[in-house]
Amino acid sequence: MKKILIALEMDATSKRVAETGYILAKSMKAEVNLLHVISNKVYNFSKQELSHFVGNSNESDSARIHSDNMDSQTIKVQAFLDESKQLLGDGSIKTLIKEGNFGDEIVNTGKELEADLIVMGAHSQSSFENTVLGSVAEKVLLKTSIPILIIPTEKHKVIEVYDY
Repeated sequence: MKKILIALEMDATSKRVAETGYILAKSMKAEVNLLHVISNKVYNFSKQELSHFVGNSNESDSARIHSDNMDSQTIKVQAFLDESKQLLGDGSIKTLIKEGNFGDEIVNTGKELEADLIVMGAHSQSSFENTVLGSVAEKVLLKTSIPILIIPTEKHKVIEVYDY
């Protein structure tokens, strides 16, 4: 294995996922790539509804505010990835931020990088939640031929400092 993609969420489970993936990668002398996907649902809501919140229906103003919001979120995500990289103690780790559907972007990034393994966490959910909502891990598993290491995690509240 030469490249490992570690997909992280901005919550308390990310440390376990990052450490597990990193230890595996280093044992194989593989390149480590940390990925966080910013949900396009946040952006779509902001883009379509922002003018109602700020009392402005001007399309260009809404687009500018939307762009500023994305920049702010990207800065927070990069800080989170940099902190994760620092906790792992390896300056050679690459960080990536993608925007869109979580599952799709993890799969697409794995393909782009020609990753040999995708490491990600999976929250335990009830069978009802999996049936109705699905899970990102399940979607990635069904959409890729890249091997996946799924780290079981407990669902936690998003870390407030990185809340967006």
